[in-house]
This record gives sequence, C-alpha cells and structure tokens, in this order.
Amino acid sequence: MSEQSNADCIFCKIIAGEIPAAVIFEDDDVVAFCDAFPAEQGHALVVPKAHHPDVFALPEALVAKVNIAAQRLALAQRKALQPDGLLVTQFNGEAAGQTVFHYHVHCLPRWAGSDRATHGRAQANPDDLKAMAERIAAALD
Repeated sequence: MSEQSNADCIFCKIIAGEIPAAVIFEDDDVVAFCDAFPAEQGHALVVPKAHHPDVFALPEALVAKVNIAAQRLALAQRKALQPDGLLVTQFNGEAAGQTVFHYHVHCLPRWAGSDRATHGRAQANPDDLKAMAERIAAALD
C-alpha cells in the first residue's frame, strides 16, 4: 500500500522535518541525505517524499525520478570523495535486507579493502554527517 505519508515511518518523519537529517539535496519528489548509520564514509540515501514501502508499490514515474537522483548523488560522491567504487543498491522486503519500509536507494562509496557491509551498526555524529552532506552537495553538478 502506498500513501503520501506514514506517521510511523522514520523517513516520513525526516521528510516532514520532525527528525533532523543531513540533507544533500531535494526537490518536489525526492530527498537525498546521509545515512545516520553509515556503513562507510559518505553513505547516503535517496528517498521519494511520498511513502511507498517498496519497489512493488512505487509508481513508474517515481522510479525514474529516484534513479535519476541516485545517479546525480553518485556522481557528486565520486567527485567529492574519490572512492575506488560506488555501490548503488536497493532492498525489498525483510528477507532481502530492507530495514526501513519506505522505498530508498543506498549510494555507498567503497574503497579497496573496506568492509562490504551495506548497513552500518553505529550511529554517526550528526555534525560529521552535516559536514559530509555539505562536502557532497558542493560537488553537485
């Protein structure tokens, strides 16, 4: 089921401004922000503003907008952070590794020899996340 907002969803709360986030960029349909529990330096998410739990519920037009935003984010991460690679991934359902049931795409910089985890275990310092968001945002084209 899809809806404009879900009161129990952490991403909906971020979008509504109820929970702070280190926002990199946003438009009318999507927002990109640093993952509060990063698996790697610069780990960020692209999230549609309307609540859709997974790819199966996401309207086709929004799939395109989210993916265009993910590419824009990935290009800025590559420019700002110069990783050896960059993982762009998305999970659908608990069995697939989804932990927040609001569709989102992970853009995860990788360096040779780094841990291959896709979800972080520790919450990052909010000031560090804000600085990272500003660094990536400065590299947007």
